[in-house]
Amino acid sequence: MKNANGITNLAELIATMEPVLNEGEYVFVSVLNNSTIPREMCICEMREKEGTTVVLAKKNAEALGLSFEFVAAWITLNVHSSLEAVGLTAAFSSALGKNNISCNVIAGYYHDHIFVNKKEEDKALKVLWDMTKQ
Repeated sequence: MKNANGITNLAELIATMEPVLNEGEYVFVSVLNNSTIPREMCICEMREKEGTTVVLAKKNAEALGLSFEFVAAWITLNVHSSLEAVGLTAAFSSALGKNNISCNVIAGYYHDHIFVNKKEEDKALKVLWDMTKQ
């Protein structure tokens, strides 16, 4: 089922999710004052009580002298999933987990974005594409 806000049917979401690898390396950093990071460098940010988490390209974090621990690949699911859809995150995170791949998920208005260990990007893409064929 598709509405103006995206697809809600889980089977349709999985069959048409079309995972695409975004070029580059990405990192999560935590800062107390995110005003020191130019807005155009931020992929996204999340305010937490301990500080603000910012996702940005690794090269930008290095240029700003920001420390990070995890280097990720960024995979976008090119299906317009509804924010009300149930089960998509559980389905792909479970499939990745069964293959020992951790994932960090950010839901945008139109698409879900998955950050996996950069070293496992090919394996993660295969798992996600295999899901679409079932």
